[in-house]
Amino acid sequence: MRHASGTEHRRGAERAGALVLFGVTGDLARKMILPALYRLTADSRLDLPVICVAKTDLGLDGLREHVRQAVGGVRDAAFDKLAGNLRLVAGDYRDPETFATLREEAAGKGFLVHYLAVPPSLFATVAEGLAGAGLNHDARLVVEKPFGHDLASARELNEELLKHFDEDHVRRVDHFLAKEPVEDLMVFRFANTLLEPIWNRSHIRSVQITMAEDFDVCDRGAFYDANGTIRDVVQNHLLQLLAILAMDPPPSTDARAQLDEKWRVLRAVQAIDPADVVRGQYSGYLDTHGVRPESTTETFVALRAYIDNWRWAGVPWCIRSGKGLPTTDLEIVAELRKPPVTMFHGGDAPPGPNLIRFRLQPDAGVTFDLLAKEPGKQHTRPVPVSVDFTKVLGPMEAAYERVLADAVSGDPRRFARFDLVEESWRIVRRVLDLPDRPLPYERGSWGPEAAAKIAPGGWHEISTTFD
Repeated sequence: MRHASGTEHRRGAERAGALVLFGVTGDLARKMILPALYRLTADSRLDLPVICVAKTDLGLDGLREHVRQAVGGVRDAAFDKLAGNLRLVAGDYRDPETFATLREEAAGKGFLVHYLAVPPSLFATVAEGLAGAGLNHDARLVVEKPFGHDLASARELNEELLKHFDEDHVRRVDHFLAKEPVEDLMVFRFANTLLEPIWNRSHIRSVQITMAEDFDVCDRGAFYDANGTIRDVVQNHLLQLLAILAMDPPPSTDARAQLDEKWRVLRAVQAIDPADVVRGQYSGYLDTHGVRPESTTETFVALRAYIDNWRWAGVPWCIRSGKGLPTTDLEIVAELRKPPVTMFHGGDAPPGPNLIRFRLQPDAGVTFDLLAKEPGKQHTRPVPVSVDFTKVLGPMEAAYERVLADAVSGDPRRFARFDLVEESWRIVRRVLDLPDRPLPYERGSWGPEAAAKIAPGGWHEISTTFD
């Protein structure tokens, strides 16, 4: 399944003649998918029937108004085109008649992409309903995250889907893979010979990945309490970032080659030891609606991972993420080893290390923290050399535009292949649902004080600007 042939790979990349959207009235569709569909239509990149399936009494006119509100209340040529492409199949996902009606609506429209913007508990139900109506042939199934709750449930869900769709025709969404700055990491690594000679254990002392959010769980208490930070962002988003940063160069531009290299590096990551994890819970979390009174769910985690291969053996990969932190940022910091002999001094303190910072959000760019001699003095100080990608290259495309464009085209490289999902769950399996109570921390702090010990020498300060 993992090593599909080139013929099989191309067979999974048929271009869609129609998009079937399940869950059009849900939050994900309203906030992300429908605005992305509008922008793709406005850019003349998408013009095909969009068949919406939902348990609703909106009617087609009501659906069009729902979509108009979701895209900001506009009524222009792009919206009129999108509205003209909309179709509605109203019905319950557990009712075979819903899929019989869908079959009639989809007749003659060519290859279908079924996009499931519904809770994961309905993935297998919808897949079975599609198969019962013969809509799993000449079709691709796209499912949102989370894919499983742990390794066993992910395998069970995958087996259910593979009863009706083969692996080549299943796409698992991780919208982080569609973020433009994430793809910039691939370009930076493999299109520039500046980095590759030093991108290994001989020159890199440690790598730190920080995903910080300054807001709390808000009205998502029940969902978050059943998942926590490790399931919500580490197992999927942040381990995918680790794979991109640590993988070897693919031997070709083929999508399968890229996915294979990601699998190889994730396969080499040790299962995380509970001793290398610090979990936290912000003050006031237990008062959130939907949260269990004695919940031990973490709202913060700092952990250390190791990769057992020739490139990275012995280098700690430090990951931290949480809610209620001082800022909302996503940044990667690679700390280079210091020269073997110190010839220059850093004033009152030893000179710091060179750092390579990849900033992914809220703005994207790269900074090299170098050392330079301070004028008139005989010591050094850090000098940042930065590039703000947005200022230099212009606005970046939204992630869900790329997700939908790839769902329609069939390009698999920005989706998570199942063997990558399996390895991600394996890596975190020992630190899921730990029985100990997370350490308390105040909102606006960087988590529990004990988290500082996870990163050798402490965590590097997050950069907040390129100026």
